[in-house]
Amino acid sequence: MNKKELFDALDGFSQNLLVTLAEVEAIKKNLKQVIEENTALRLENDKLRERLGEVEKTSSAKSQHHGRENLQRIYNDGFHICTYSYGQRRENDEECMFCDELLFRE
Repeated sequence: MNKKELFDALDGFSQNLLVTLAEVEAIKKNLKQVIEENTALRLENDKLRERLGEVEKTSSAKSQHHGRENLQRIYNDGFHICTYSYGQRRENDEECMFCDELLFRE
């Protein structure tokens, strides 16, 4: 290998090294953005979990009452709400003792 070939090979290696360095810098920049976004999302997620916990505590009693109202509405529309015939139409809107037991249970 003569001096010119050696110099050209070293120059090519140097160019490849500069390209690789630029790619590494781009990857670092992208990784920094991803880490920042991840941190922001984690903080938001934590705040949302706290808020959800507060909402669940206050609405647990309300949701039971609301669920019972929904069942009452379905029953009044002429459908069974008991486990034996759930969703089936009640013939001639006859009362079902199983449905009644669910509705009036304390």
